[in-house]
Amino acid sequence: MKLHLLQQFLDLNQAFENVVCGLEHMEKITLFDKEHLRYIRAEVEATRADASREFFDKFGEMVQKDAKWAYKFCRDHDRKTKDPFDLYLEIKDREEVRKRKGLPQRVVLLPDWDKDDEEHYDREHTQKRITNTRKKAVRKRIPRTAKRASPVRTGVALALERKP
Repeated sequence: MKLHLLQQFLDLNQAFENVVCGLEHMEKITLFDKEHLRYIRAEVEATRADASREFFDKFGEMVQKDAKWAYKFCRDHDRKTKDPFDLYLEIKDREEVRKRKGLPQRVVLLPDWDKDDEEHYDREHTQKRITNTRKKAVRKRIPRTAKRASPVRTGVALALERKP
């Protein structure tokens, strides 16, 4: 939240209050025209009301923007952390409610489905893929019968051999 803005608004209102109190004290002194001071005090109060209205309109927009961001953040976080099996259970419950109301099914659910079935299946297929990959990686070496060419001598190697 924008606490510094609220503090500034409080300071502004205290300043308006000080002006109003000063005008009230001046009204008690016979030196000043009471009617004119009351008019000035009403103007100050009207200005304070306008400033408050403007502040809360803008502040309300800021709070609404922050609330919108917070809602989206929480919704995205909930989607990321939600267990897929919970979705299955929610759909199953909704379909049972539809069935009790006499409405047709929207989704066909597999009977006795369990999330562990898919995890077991995924583990088995991952293990098979790893095994197949290893089999392809291990190949029999075929011995070479051709002679290897002698390494090419560089100028530096030749120069080293010539030194006595």
